[in-house]
Amino acid sequence: MNLFFLALAFIFGGGLLSLMFWRQFVLMKIIGLIAIGGGCLLGLIDAGTKLYRPGPYSAVFDFLNAFSLSFKIDALSAFFLVTIYTICLLAALYSYHYMDKAQKALRTGGSYLFFAVLTASMALVVSANNLITFMLSWEIMSLSSFFLVVYNYEAEENRKAGYLYFVFTQVGAMFILAAFGLIYAHSGSLGFRDAAALPDTVKIIVFVLAFIGFGSKAGVFPLHVWLPHAHPAASSHISAVMSGVMIKTGIYGIIRIYMLLDWHIALFGHLVLIAGMISGILGVVYALGQHDLKRLLAYHSVENIGIILIGIGIGMLGVAAEKPVMALLGFAGGLLHVLNHAIFKSLLFMGAGMVLHQTGTRTIDLLGGLIKRMKITGTTFLVGSLAICGLPPLNGFVSEFLVYLGGFRGMALDKTSFAMCLLAIVSLAIIGGLALACFTKVVGVVFQGEPRSPVAENAAEKGLSMLIPMLVLAVACIVIGVFPTFFMTMALKAVASLELGYGQIPLVPFVALTGNITRAAALIFAVFLLILAIRKLLYQGKTVTRSGTWGCGFTKPTVKMQYTGSSYAAFILEFFKPVAPLTEDHPAVKERFPEKTYYHSHVSDIAELHMGSVVVRPVLTLFEKLRWLQHGDIHLYIGYILLAIVVLLFFV
Repeated sequence: MNLFFLALAFIFGGGLLSLMFWRQFVLMKIIGLIAIGGGCLLGLIDAGTKLYRPGPYSAVFDFLNAFSLSFKIDALSAFFLVTIYTICLLAALYSYHYMDKAQKALRTGGSYLFFAVLTASMALVVSANNLITFMLSWEIMSLSSFFLVVYNYEAEENRKAGYLYFVFTQVGAMFILAAFGLIYAHSGSLGFRDAAALPDTVKIIVFVLAFIGFGSKAGVFPLHVWLPHAHPAASSHISAVMSGVMIKTGIYGIIRIYMLLDWHIALFGHLVLIAGMISGILGVVYALGQHDLKRLLAYHSVENIGIILIGIGIGMLGVAAEKPVMALLGFAGGLLHVLNHAIFKSLLFMGAGMVLHQTGTRTIDLLGGLIKRMKITGTTFLVGSLAICGLPPLNGFVSEFLVYLGGFRGMALDKTSFAMCLLAIVSLAIIGGLALACFTKVVGVVFQGEPRSPVAENAAEKGLSMLIPMLVLAVACIVIGVFPTFFMTMALKAVASLELGYGQIPLVPFVALTGNITRAAALIFAVFLLILAIRKLLYQGKTVTRSGTWGCGFTKPTVKMQYTGSSYAAFILEFFKPVAPLTEDHPAVKERFPEKTYYHSHVSDIAELHMGSVVVRPVLTLFEKLRWLQHGDIHLYIGYILLAIVVLLFFV
């Protein structure tokens, strides 16, 4: 464990030193990059070693002889640590050129500090080994990410996004605390292991409470309301970290609590599957209706959390039905999608960050033709788009393929579980089709066609430290898709550590399965390269001329005649109107020569429409009512502390 804490010390020290050297802007960023990046690299090496060499990696620190901070790293923890350190390392590199405003030097130094704290706290969350350690790490993670969300606090929209995120993260934490409180009340211990001894009814309540709490962090529908506001508000490399790895701590919590309760009933699988299917479908539907590029990507996080939950739910049903192969495929597919989503979603957010950095806008319909001016960004974004759609031969296909296989294994189960597996397979197909439509819209409107505004026409590609992480992530999407064996083995080792009660299953058949995927991917690339070679051969020696395209009867076509994001997605959104109500604002076109007009549309998130009145407003109203407690009188503050101590004495 020494290397684990050494890595965290480097990361936190890098953030602290960055803030201390805020007056030397370039030096501050260099220190942050080297220390935080170096700590992540050290942690990555340590986590990879622990994943492939499982053993009793644990540490305990007594605090004032009152309680202990306990840490333990098993294969599941190591798998999540690999994901966390990889994305945070690349995000630290990306930040060097992205955070380029010297007039915001102090704020940038603060951002590096909170980024370091967020990275370290996520590592502590997935290695915590008792209730107090977990909740302490969880709160540090939530608070540090809140300060990163409100980085551009001048904008009222960003402040509201931060408040919304804070409310949901604290409400979610209260549900987790309630679940942990039940564990402590019945076991009398702060250790995780004692959760297995709880009565069956209490286990159901604990799982439901924990699922709500962790689901809020993961962005499970309808607890995702904060996510499409917070991710666009944060800096793009922070959006990549929050979407790529922070929300996965919620997935880790769900799997960990399921493992600790050690009661494998179909009810848990059904609950997770239903939440996954609803989140996956509605997430991508709401993404289709977005005009903000980063907000669109945020909704795709909801979609992919749904896919991960479908895999985990299938795994839970496999364990409940004593179908170990189905369980292994479901859990392995879900966990591998945790890694894959972290890779391609971070790539897409970094691509969106480059677009925002160079054009100053996130509005999709103001862009266009960017791939001609930003070739690396456009190409890597295209790779990420194909990966998130689950198309071969890229990494998204591999994990979804495993989830599909697990779902088909459930066709032999009883009526309810059979129906759930069938719905899961259909849902995955619907999600994949809608995702393909959505990213056809994004790539077509943002990167293809002609520039729709001067900012798009004058865009350029700058910042080597921003381009390198995007290239690395794009290559990772291809490598995992073509050579998935090593990465599937990582996921299988993590599943093996869950101790689900079905004993050891030989992994050779599953590893051999990847050989077929590799051969198919190689065939696709071979055909693609062959077509390129034939094209080059046929055009050799010929003169290639350039001319305008056919104007479809118009003598002078304009950029306004191109498809917009709204028009492209309109026919799909019309079908989903009951769950995605569309609001349109445009004056009627009158007379033969109408005046200049406009068109605005907005797709409403039904959860946001109702959750605001059910959760957010009551909580904010309660806080407003309690504002009188904060009056600045130190004597009364001491009185509060004494009163709390007296009240606690009645319970101790």
